[in-house]
Amino acid sequence: MAITTRTIEYTVNGKVFEGLLATDGRSSRPSVMICHAWGGRKEHEEETAKRVAELGYTAFAADVYGKDVRGETIEENQALMTPLVEDRDELQERLRGALNALCEQAETDENNVSVTGFCFGGLCALDMARTNAPVIGVSAFHAVIGKPGKPGSDDILPKVMCFQGFDDPMADPDALVSFGKEMTDRNADWQLHVFGGVSHAFTNPDASNDELGLKYNKQASERSWEMFKSYLWEMFE
Repeated sequence: MAITTRTIEYTVNGKVFEGLLATDGRSSRPSVMICHAWGGRKEHEEETAKRVAELGYTAFAADVYGKDVRGETIEENQALMTPLVEDRDELQERLRGALNALCEQAETDENNVSVTGFCFGGLCALDMARTNAPVIGVSAFHAVIGKPGKPGSDDILPKVMCFQGFDDPMADPDALVSFGKEMTDRNADWQLHVFGGVSHAFTNPDASNDELGLKYNKQASERSWEMFKSYLWEMFE
């Protein structure tokens, strides 16, 4: 089936946001919300939405910065991301607003929604699991995996899967161990797949910054995508 896209505006606390929906036209399909990296909703997330839609699911590239708000430089990206990393409650409100917008679409089965994300978007997805958002699973690619300052203590209900590079400076081996302990302490159904010799942003072909440890890795990108597809099949089929 042909994949079509459309933008969807939604409002959270008086602020307008805009996501991109990708669909094959069928109604009430299992759906995936995609959380963007630190620069805002861009081509990488939108292309991922189309790829997910080609698998037969409805996909929504969400927005937590605001309509037409994007970062183009490292400084701009940091300025957009940092306030939300420091205020995880506000971040969660924006994420729930995006989830509600997705669930309101005719193409979405609101009882079968998963969330995924890249980099900062991985943190977003993981925080939705930590706060037991009404989704059945979350996944994260090269995420910032540190838990919020007010971590929950109840059992995590959504399934959790992470794909990380062992050489990622934003999630070093100690952070990976801490993440595993956090998930175990909260009785999550969790998986952590670590790729050797792989750094941050490994799924993004445009990633190339040795100083920040950003580097695309074709093999890790392809391997993680195949695992991600199997993960969706396990949850949805």
